[in-house]
Amino acid sequence: MYRPAAFREDRPEALHAFVRSHPLGLLISHGTSGLLANLLPFELETGGEQRAVLKAHIARANPQSRELDSRPVLVVFRGEDAYVSPSLYATKKETGKVVPTWNYTMVQARGTARLQDRSEWLADQLKTLTAAREAGRAQPWAVTDAPRDYIETQMKNIVGIEIEIAALEGKWKVSQNQPEINRRSVVAGFSGDEKTREMAELVRTYGKVE
Repeated sequence: MYRPAAFREDRPEALHAFVRSHPLGLLISHGTSGLLANLLPFELETGGEQRAVLKAHIARANPQSRELDSRPVLVVFRGEDAYVSPSLYATKKETGKVVPTWNYTMVQARGTARLQDRSEWLADQLKTLTAAREAGRAQPWAVTDAPRDYIETQMKNIVGIEIEIAALEGKWKVSQNQPEINRRSVVAGFSGDEKTREMAELVRTYGKVE
């Protein structure tokens, strides 16, 4: 991933938090049939010695599942993004030397995929993944709410994926390369629109706008 110095994010705690808050990742692999990509919900498991593992599951019927084991993969997690119009820059009126761009946040994980077929592994992955997504609901659903035989049948149609992360990179492209006057005007412009308020806060934080 192209990461100019101003946009780099390498702090493990920030990258891990991002993955957990944006768990739907694009799993990209390359096999005999060429490049394959599928969106999957991931859970991140961190342990000692900075070890981090991504866990997910995929349908057995999905062709990608047959070309994953022991193969290098890339997982892309996308966060907030927003189009930046030149009209948002204060310097537009001064010099006119501005062009459109796009602000965004992203984390990429690389590693080797290992397939997991044990029912115990799959059951634990489904339980953990579901609990994380249901945690904020007034009446959270649990895997045990469904009939046991139904869940067992569903599990036969999926296979687990475990990826020990070899490299984790983040890119926060949120106007840090702009002069302070432009960072301020971008924050002001984004703050007035509900769709871009989260980006306004990112520009404020990373651009050190008081």
